Amino acid sequence: MFVTLSKLVQKKVLGINQRNADYILKYNPRPLYPLVDDKLLTKKLAIEAGMNVPQLYGVIEVQHQRRELATLLNKHSDFVIKPACGSGGNGILVIQENKKDKYRKPNGMFLTEVDLKFHVSNIISGMYSLGGHPDKAIIEYRIQPDPVFESISYQGVPDIRIIVFLGVPVMSMVRLPTFMSDGKANLHQGAIGAGIDIGTGKTLSAVYFDEIIYEHPNTGNSVVGIQIPEWDKFLNLATRCYELTGLGYQGVDIVLDKNYGPMILELNARPGLNIQIANNVGLLERLEIVEKNWKDLKSASERIDFAKKHFKV
Repeated sequence: MFVTLSKLVQKKVLGINQRNADYILKYNPRPLYPLVDDKLLTKKLAIEAGMNVPQLYGVIEVQHQRRELATLLNKHSDFVIKPACGSGGNGILVIQENKKDKYRKPNGMFLTEVDLKFHVSNIISGMYSLGGHPDKAIIEYRIQPDPVFESISYQGVPDIRIIVFLGVPVMSMVRLPTFMSDGKANLHQGAIGAGIDIGTGKTLSAVYFDEIIYEHPNTGNSVVGIQIPEWDKFLNLATRCYELTGLGYQGVDIVLDKNYGPMILELNARPGLNIQIANNVGLLERLEIVEKNWKDLKSASERIDFAKKHFKV
């Protein structure tokens, strides 16, 4: 764990103020934020670009449409309900089994149709949205996690965060659900963040509530040295998001489905900094290297090769 100012400087750790001033404000034009803050818009852009995303089942935009919810949901044995403009994993409801009048969550708890309508109502009212503005409820395909994560994940769906700067993937981690996070891949709610070597796609040490760990606290299995399948596809999807949004500094969240492979889940114009602890290395040096060289990298493949060469652990 980074504990002193001298160590922070030595490891070239990027702080939140410098991230905001030198990278987010400089490279992320404000008018482009809606492209990533609205998950429906992100999904539409990705589909138009031929990029893999979870299938959209339906959208509830106004309160009276809740009457159609049961009809929509009964077409699917499992699904996810989420706010279009939510943040931090708030408001995401995962249903693992649909038993007509009962809906089972991954933790075994059953909800009723009334419960789901109430949750959708809260989403529409803006309870989970950025700034509390009225929102839309998205119903989409529930990711089926790849078996590679079975031993190091608790109930939920792991996702992989890749920081992309000027089209170059500079750092990555896999976020692993725990009992504490209620099966959600959110670090602030208690998920684990295991660093990933950009060059090889293998996991490194992990961070759990700002502490370095090497084993999953619930399964007891090592989180180190796990090879992420189809790693080049992850890097390709992340790299292409630079052209997709025009944002110079962004976090790309990708899931690995056992049937459909890597799929873009969402994008973030203000990605957090705990990824540095998970990788035990600072972001600043990597960002500076990219700033010096990015104009010479003309294609996605060139940017990926550059990253794998310069940021391999």
